[in-house]
Amino acid sequence: MKPKVVILRWGHRHRDQRLTSHVALTARALGASGFIMADINDVKVKETIERVMERWGGNFSFEMGRPWKHVVKKWKENKGVTVHLTAYGENIQTSDVMQRIRETKKDVMVIVGSQKVPPSFYNEVVSDFNVAVGNQPHSECSSLAIFLDRYFEGQELSKDADNAKMKIVPQVRGKKVIEA
Repeated sequence: MKPKVVILRWGHRHRDQRLTSHVALTARALGASGFIMADINDVKVKETIERVMERWGGNFSFEMGRPWKHVVKKWKENKGVTVHLTAYGENIQTSDVMQRIRETKKDVMVIVGSQKVPPSFYNEVVSDFNVAVGNQPHSECSSLAIFLDRYFEGQELSKDADNAKMKIVPQVRGKKVIEA
């Protein structure tokens, strides 16, 4: 059985609603099995994800409001590994960090921040791996997309979601959506 990947969103602020929604949608579309918005409840983000799930299907859990320290501690107690996406981590392209993560054969929690994270995020109590998608500042959404694509080795890009009511039909030009 393939290890599951869950995203932990840390540091969501009200002005981050759209970006947090995009991080969750990216997680869903690129193979993660769940999303946890730590420490806060934001009904608008939850409703956005639920609407997408209703139409486009998939098996994707969404939780919010749980304290991040509790979530990480529980994850590690259950023998999962944690990956902190940060510009300061091991470079995804120039190191063997992805191979080492896969070799654990454990469920993976990817920690995605939205603001400056506390220094404790970099130590082994919180993060088993600190991973950088390039060592330049950029969006957490792009980091997550590249991480998931590398982790799943591109395989998630061609899968159809279970229970979908709608399906996009790829075309050279135009848009075509059908009922599934």
